[in-house]
Amino acid sequence: MKKDFLSEQTVQVCRTKLLTFKSNILNQMKTMAADFNLVDKSRGDESDLSAAHQEEHNFLIAQTRMKTQLLEIEMALGRIESGNYGICEETDELIETERLLAIPWTRLSIEGAEIRESQTKKAGKGYLAF
Repeated sequence: MKKDFLSEQTVQVCRTKLLTFKSNILNQMKTMAADFNLVDKSRGDESDLSAAHQEEHNFLIAQTRMKTQLLEIEMALGRIESGNYGICEETDELIETERLLAIPWTRLSIEGAEIRESQTKKAGKGYLAF
């Protein structure tokens, strides 16, 4: 592993961003749930029921995406607490500061993301990617 470290200022900026994203997502989830619960899904003709079903489907997809994002944020906050924040899972090198500031929950450097993508493409073509 590389001996470089992120500055404490960068870590604090990323922590603040992560907590802000977390709060925004939780508020958005709460608002979406309240709005969804206002919709009467038991009445109407076939068209109304179909629209309600589609709305439920969209709601569940959005909730799943937000829960996944929350998990990534929580894992990033855990890495900050454990002192492992900013280390690429793929290369064990320091993740670029600009990348962390843009995507504070990222687990991969640019190089690590390229390696992962390459492995995924190979796996998709029937090759084993280790």
